[in-house]
Amino acid sequence: MRAFGGAERDSDDPRIEALNFILEAWEAATETGIASELIAYAAIYTALTDLVAAFGEESVVTLVNGLGSRIRKGEFTLNKSHRLA
Repeated sequence: MRAFGGAERDSDDPRIEALNFILEAWEAATETGIASELIAYAAIYTALTDLVAAFGEESVVTLVNGLGSRIRKGEFTLNKSHRLA
């Protein structure tokens, strides 16, 4: 899995460092045979529960409500050939 436009693994940016930890765990899980879809659901659940704990339910609802348009615009589509028009 690749994200952030192929960001450097040795970046000093803490966001990139955090992403790299997640990507390494994701790779380790898929190597053991866990389906990517199951890892994704677990990651989303974990992220949402942590965000709710940190910022509250309403803030997370606002964040999630804004995701639809970003997804439709292709912001999270790594392989543009699979995008639906």
